Amino acid sequence: MESNKYRVSFLILVKITYTDYAEETLLDRKIDKKDVEDAILHPTEVIDGKKDRKIAHKLFGEKLLRVIFEIDDIKTYIVITAYFTHPARYTNDEN
Repeated sequence: MESNKYRVSFLILVKITYTDYAEETLLDRKIDKKDVEDAILHPTEVIDGKKDRKIAHKLFGEKLLRVIFEIDDIKTYIVITAYFTHPARYTNDEN
């Protein structure tokens, strides 16, 4: 007897917008929006920031991308700024 297998997946659509400041700093820092969006949608971790903001962390090679953003509603993310830094500064790795 042959069984039918079904795979169910959900597509969640979100809107990611950028403040004017974020647009300028991404250009100045040569950070691709694709990387910013990847950090928001697939972060290594998300921590609480100031003023009800969130900070998404995502490793790219030996650099840590930090994306500071606000959630306007459940499906809208507003990027405030983003920058690359050294992971050791923001991790509790005791090695």
